[in-house]
Amino acid sequence: MADNPPDYELADRMALTRPDQVKAIGHPLRTVILQLLHERAATVTELAEAVERPKSTVAHHVDVLTRNGLLQVVRTRKVRAIEERFYGRTARMFHVAAEPSPAGEQMPGDFNDFEVAARESAKAFEQGKLWGFIRHARISEDQASQFWDRMAQLVDEFDRMPRSGETMYGFAIGIYPTDHPTLPAAE
Repeated sequence: MADNPPDYELADRMALTRPDQVKAIGHPLRTVILQLLHERAATVTELAEAVERPKSTVAHHVDVLTRNGLLQVVRTRKVRAIEERFYGRTARMFHVAAEPSPAGEQMPGDFNDFEVAARESAKAFEQGKLWGFIRHARISEDQASQFWDRMAQLVDEFDRMPRSGETMYGFAIGIYPTDHPTLPAAE
């Protein structure tokens, strides 16, 4: 296993600027495929085995990710008369660009990392194995942006950790404005 996964070259970050790209990462199976490829490049056969889904289903989702620039063939090998393709991510981290797309299309509003994390973490919570915090602070937008940059560095560190052990851990992080009440200014 690579000390600094994955086992192929890829960009650190990629901005998703098209609605079809955001929609592509919004499907749960495609999200799992992207997560698996954080570890190493894999064939459709290996991915299908890992997710326990038909090869044709996984091939379809790999094709959607590839067409949208999220996956690429990183190497091939000849197996008998067939060329086997190994797919890898195009970037360690994908982020939705805040700017509108050049075509003026609206980004899908139905992708929420915390919704996915809530579903995934339910079993860990039931087993007493969920570590989590939620905090609120009244800060400026600039402070929130600076804090997010620091958290992105932590995410990058998590992504680059050597793969070992038998358990796949999830890691969710975010910062968002709320409607929580605030105290009036002190007199």
